[in-house]
Order: sequence, then structure tokens, then C-alpha cells
Amino acid sequence: MATDAHGGPEAEPELEEAARGQQVLDLLNKAIDLQSPLVRKNIARARQRNAEATPAQVIRSLERMYVSALSGTGAAVGATAAAPGVGTGVALALSAGEVFSSLELSALFALSIAEVHGVPIDEIERRRTIVMGIMLGGSGSATVTKVAERTGQHWGRQVVAKVPIETLRQINKVLGKNFITKYGTKQGIIVLGRVAPFGIGAVIGGGANAAIGALSVRASRRAFGPPPSAWPELTQGTPWTS
Repeated sequence: MATDAHGGPEAEPELEEAARGQQVLDLLNKAIDLQSPLVRKNIARARQRNAEATPAQVIRSLERMYVSALSGTGAAVGATAAAPGVGTGVALALSAGEVFSSLELSALFALSIAEVHGVPIDEIERRRTIVMGIMLGGSGSATVTKVAERTGQHWGRQVVAKVPIETLRQINKVLGKNFITKYGTKQGIIVLGRVAPFGIGAVIGGGANAAIGALSVRASRRAFGPPPSAWPELTQGTPWTS
């Protein structure tokens, strides 16, 4: 059936795809909003065993906490989906909730790393750039540096902390499109894997999330570079001690 100038039946799949893409970004924004106020508590948790921990030690703790939590949520959903009496519809619903939990964990991790490095995260556009850039890995790094028209290492410090907000909006527009394509597809494959029978889903879910976490950890190291030698001075004094 042909489509007229105002759109018709053939245009509906494109509209549905655009709507799904916006839902992905809405979930990401919600995750960032919910986790931003928890950043300093997360850093305090990473320091709780050693109040004198250096930034490098805290970053390693944050990395371990993130990968462990992400792996745990994936494995838990996979194991539940394999339990007797759990239908595919219920399993998919559980996986949908886990996807949002994964976004929350990833947002909290990325923003916590930025905070330890002393990168300002008080504006939503900077937070979105940091989170999407790290979750997209190498392609995120390439997008940030290309749109910002800057070269050099450690875009998390050199770009996000210094470029104007208008430039960040342009960066986030491109990152958003890439995020919908890559993250949405990747999560779709993982969600289907988690509902596999006989406990296979637990292995797929935990293992896939562990791999995603490891990629984000490597991306964060590239984004911010070596840890600071001392704790940065921030506007609200010395947090992370409680």
C-alpha cells in the first residue's frame, strides 16, 4: 500500500521505531535523574572499608561494585525465568525491569567515576554525555571528540568539563541516536537469551552483563585517564566520608 505525503500505513513502522527509540532515551534520562543524587553515597560506600583510600583505590572499588552488581541482576533474572511455572511473558517483563536496573547501575557508575576525577556533573547535558559516552565505548569516544572538534586523550576531562553546553547538546543528539541503535539492539538480544530454558538464561544474563560492565569500565578509563593523585577540591567541601 502506497504512502501519501502525510504518511500512511507504510509510515507506521517508522513511527513505531521512533517511539521505541524515544522510550529508550526516556529510560536513560530517568535513570540518570534517579542516580545523580546518589553519586556521593556510592563513593562513600566504596570508601567504607578504608577512609584513607586513594582515588585510584576507590575507582577500583567502584569498578568491582559495578560489574558485580550488573552481573548479579542479569543472572537473577535469567534464573527466575528458568524456574518452573514462569511463562515467557513474565520472564520478558522481568527482563524489561532488569534493563532499567542496568541503566541505573551504569549511570551511577559513570557519574561516580567522573566525580572522583573532579569533573563537574551538575548539569544534565554533561551527565548525559558522560553516561552515554562511556556506555557506547569506543564509538562514544569518537563521537564526542569529532563533534567537539577536539583531539587528544581523555575526553571525559578535556571535553565534557570544558566545552559549552550548546556543543554538548549537539554531541548528545548524535550519541542518543547511536545509543538507541547499539544499546537497544544489544539489550534485545540479551533479553531473549535470558528467557532460555533449563537455567541457560542465568548464564547468558550474568555473562552478558559482565561483558557489558567490563566494556564500560575500559571506556571509563579511556575517558578520564589515570586517577588523580589526591582528592579534588569540590564546591561542597570533602564528601564521601559517611
